[in-house]
Amino acid sequence: MTFIQQLHAAERLNQSMLCVGLDPEPAKFPGAWKGDAGRIYDFCSAIVDATKDLVSAFKPQIAYFAAHRAEDQLERLMAHIKRVAPQVPVILDAKRGDIGSTAEQYAREAFVRYQADAVTLSPFMGFDTIEPFLRYADKGVILLCRTSNPGGSDWQNQRLADVPGQPRLYEHLARLAQTEWNKTGQLGLVVGATFPEEIARVREIAPTLPLLIPGVGAQGGDAAATVRAGWRGTAEASSAPIIVNSSRAVLYASSGEDFAAAARRVALATREQLNVARG
Repeated sequence: MTFIQQLHAAERLNQSMLCVGLDPEPAKFPGAWKGDAGRIYDFCSAIVDATKDLVSAFKPQIAYFAAHRAEDQLERLMAHIKRVAPQVPVILDAKRGDIGSTAEQYAREAFVRYQADAVTLSPFMGFDTIEPFLRYADKGVILLCRTSNPGGSDWQNQRLADVPGQPRLYEHLARLAQTEWNKTGQLGLVVGATFPEEIARVREIAPTLPLLIPGVGAQGGDAAATVRAGWRGTAEASSAPIIVNSSRAVLYASSGEDFAAAARRVALATREQLNVARG
């Protein structure tokens, strides 16, 4: 099953467009676990167990593991998700982007070592940095397009004088991803929830690509506006999925021993918000 097929299946099974981002910060862990990086796996696996029937994807952010020398815990977590929620695809949020043999090693890291179903990449250095990831035929490759951070406008919103029509950089990238770069049908795009008008513009240019949309929750993105901008389909199914990510609002819904139950309540409420918005 390809990544996009997995997304559709999880969306239908769990009636969800919600992705829970796994960004473990030991300083925010509950109770006796606070500050203990050795508990990263325990914390994240508890979140997974509490929300696995409410999501269309999980998205671990590799830096939160690597910074604490917890790559082994990330491997264990990926295996745990595959075991307890085999229907839910896992997106490794790595934002890699390099050339040649280095890109090949990053692809191996994502898809062989960690067994991710998809990975996020920076396309800044061009298509040859993406191509090694596409050799893994059933995997997804999600390119940064219009990100939710304020500084994204420094590059992504600039016009390209040498391209007919002078599109903005993010528009040009969306067009490439929809057309000549997507010969294998594996590409998706990252578009921030803090820019709903630009989500709509990307969806117009790239009507068939899955969109990973971070920024709902702690970053202030509006769930309803996000769905209206990016969703295309019926109440039951999408023609191209949107994957609406929430991380901190779910992970740190409580600092007490009930953190997993609180995470479930927030995930459930967010899933319902998204479903109401799509009608």
